[in-house]
Amino acid sequence: MKRLLVLALCLACALRPDAARAQAGETDSDWVSYRDAYRAMIWFEKYAKPKQFLQNHYRVRPKDKGASLDGLRLTLESRSLRVNLPLDGVGRVVFPFSKAAFDDNGELTVNRKAARYRFSPWVSIVSRPDGVYQTSDLRLACEQLLAYLQYVGDAYASDKKCVGVQFAYAKNEADPEVRLRRPERAPVLLPVKEDGAFQGESAMTFKVVQFQFADWPDKGQVVTRGAPIAIATLLE
Repeated sequence: MKRLLVLALCLACALRPDAARAQAGETDSDWVSYRDAYRAMIWFEKYAKPKQFLQNHYRVRPKDKGASLDGLRLTLESRSLRVNLPLDGVGRVVFPFSKAAFDDNGELTVNRKAARYRFSPWVSIVSRPDGVYQTSDLRLACEQLLAYLQYVGDAYASDKKCVGVQFAYAKNEADPEVRLRRPERAPVLLPVKEDGAFQGESAMTFKVVQFQFADWPDKGQVVTRGAPIAIATLLE
């Protein structure tokens, strides 16, 4: 039960960035325990309910706008190995499950003050190489993520429902083109705005496009031109 509560608080940060900092693996030291990160990450791997539209990363994100991801490097270090872990545009990394690093009580380090960043598991929606998303699949992906958050006991998600998804793109790139296609109707170009890549975030700004389920109840396809950095769920 204690481990379940710790992980729930970790995942709550995906929706409430200021919640439960100590329990989410954040630290005022210059490193993060690999064992602690491993124990938090393994819950998603063992989750047996449907999750084909979801992916789980380990994420590093700034606490405020003064802490940038530019040039930030995350490294796994132990007695037996040293591995650089490349971060994507929102600070996510594919987590290396290493028995050797676990046994050696390895450390996750960054090349800046770790206290300026948050470290936690991060579940999001998988992007498609062809950029074509069935609207029914987007709804199901949102429901899968909500079900997972509720499974781990996330208090924020307990009374929420899925209202949409959000596609995030780099702020310095040209405006993304995300269109809704429906049978026998002209495609609709969805509007672009600037916001955090994930709900409730403000430390980093991206160009984002939201697909609100209630606005488009008909079945169709969301088609993206260019791969998004991340796809987030919108809960209310």
